Amino acid sequence: MLALALVSTLTLATPTDKPIEGVSLTVYSSADPRSFDPRQFVQQQRNNGSDNIWAVPGYGVVKVVRKVAVPKGIGTISFTDVAAWIDPTTVSFTDLDDATTTVLEQNFQFDLVSPSKLMERYIGRTITLAVPMGNSVSQVSGELLSANQGQLVLKTPDGLQIIPAQGAQVSLGEMPGGLLTKPTLVWKLASDKGGEHLIRTTYQTAGITWRSDYNIVIDGDDKSANLTGWVTLMNLSGASYENANLKLVAGDVHKIQPQQVVYDRAPQALAMRGAVMADVSGFVEKAFADFHLYSLPRTTDVLQNSTQQIALFPPTDNFKVKRELVFDFANGYGVSGAPNLDRDFVIGTNAKPSILVSFENKKDNALGMPLPAGKMRVYKMDDADGTLEFIGEDLIDHTPRNETVKIHLGEAFDVVGERTRTDFTIDNAAHRMTESFKIEVRNQKAASQKVRIVERLYRWTNWSIDQKNTNYEKLEANTIEFNLDVPPEGSKVITYRVVYTW
Repeated sequence: MLALALVSTLTLATPTDKPIEGVSLTVYSSADPRSFDPRQFVQQQRNNGSDNIWAVPGYGVVKVVRKVAVPKGIGTISFTDVAAWIDPTTVSFTDLDDATTTVLEQNFQFDLVSPSKLMERYIGRTITLAVPMGNSVSQVSGELLSANQGQLVLKTPDGLQIIPAQGAQVSLGEMPGGLLTKPTLVWKLASDKGGEHLIRTTYQTAGITWRSDYNIVIDGDDKSANLTGWVTLMNLSGASYENANLKLVAGDVHKIQPQQVVYDRAPQALAMRGAVMADVSGFVEKAFADFHLYSLPRTTDVLQNSTQQIALFPPTDNFKVKRELVFDFANGYGVSGAPNLDRDFVIGTNAKPSILVSFENKKDNALGMPLPAGKMRVYKMDDADGTLEFIGEDLIDHTPRNETVKIHLGEAFDVVGERTRTDFTIDNAAHRMTESFKIEVRNQKAASQKVRIVERLYRWTNWSIDQKNTNYEKLEANTIEFNLDVPPEGSKVITYRVVYTW
C-alpha cells in the first residue's frame, strides 16, 4: 500500500535545541497509482464541496509551534487556523517553556457559519426578505418559524406566509452567538506562571494525499535514457501550510483501520521510497530507523484546495536501459496439485510480443536511489521534427536501490509469433508423457530484433527436455526461456520436446 510521509520540519537544529516557530506537515497516502487521479477529487470538491473529503486516500499529521499568551491560573487559549477536517481525538498540546502547564480540557469547535446555520439560529427571531415579484421586489418581515426543504415560514402581521428561499434575499441582524468563521481548537489550561510561552500542537487531518510520477526519455538506440521524478500533492484539508521545510519518509507504517469502511475514511499504511541527490531541485536522502528520510533543502507552500508538483530528485541523464521483446504464451498457467494428463489441453496461438524496457537501479548506472511506487511514462524522440512522442507507461512498485525496474510499454507491431504443439504422447502405465512444440517468430522490421521466449512447463513438476534445436535457460522450477536474435525481415524457429514423469 502506497504512502508518503511528507514532513515539514521546523528547524535543522539538533534535538536538544528548542524548536522555532513554524508548521510541520506529514502527509500519508494510500493512493493506488493505477486509479488515483487528483483532478477527479478537485472537480468533485468544486461541485460538491466537502462530500468527497473522506474518500481522499490519505491523511496528514500537522505540527504547529508558536508563541501564545498563556493565562496564569486557569484560563483558555484558542487556535483558529487549524485544518477543517481535523481528527479531534489526535490533538496534543505541549508547553515548551513551562512543563508544569497542564491541559484540563481541549475542544474542537466546528459549528461554522453557513446560510443554513444562520437560518437555524434565527428561528423565533425577526428577519426581512426581499422577494422578487415580477419586475418589482416586495419586502416581507416577520418572525421566522421554520427554514426547511427550501421553504421559509414567516409569522407576519398579515398572517403566516410560506416563501421559497430560492431567489429571496435575506436580511439578518447581528451574528448569532456560538457560530464560528473558522474551525477552532480551544484548550482550558492550568498554569502557575502564565506569560508568553512557546507551545506545540499536533493533530491529524483528512483530505490530503500524494502520488509520484516519472518521465523517461529513451534515446534512438534504446540503450540509454533520462529520468525525472515528481511528487504530486493534493491538499483539500481546509488549511494551508506555508513556508514549510519538507521531508519525505519512506516505509510501511501500520495504522489501525476504523470499522466504518464504506467511505474509505482512513488509509491503511504508509510507504514511500523517495529518490534523492544533494541539490535544491530534489530531496536529500538518508536511512532513518527502518525507513528512508528525505529532506528538501528549500521551503515550499502546500496551499489549501490545490495540487502541486515538487521535483522528487534532479534529472538523471544517460543511464543504461535494455529493451526487449518477450513472448509468454502460457502466462497465467501453472502446475496444479496433480499431473495434467488431458491431451486436449493445449496452448497454441498467434501472438504479439510484449515490449519491455528495464534498467538497473544502481549507482554505477547513474541511479541507485530508492524509487517510490508510481506511474512511469516513457517517451522517445521523433527525429523528423525533434519532438518527444509518448510510447507507453506502466506502474512500478516501491523499488529499493540495486534492484531492477521493468516497464511494460505495450505490444510490438512488426514482430509476430506462433506457437504450435506438434506431438503429444502419454503412457499411463509408465507414468510418462511427452509434449513437443514448434515456435516461430517472424520479424518484419528492417532491423534485427532480440526476442525472449518464456515457456511455462505447466503439466507437472518433474520434467526434462530431451530434444531441442536451441539452448534454453531455466528461470524457475517450471519456467524456461529461449533467447533469439531474429534477422530483419526474417524468422527463427524453436523446437523442443519436454518429458514429464510422475
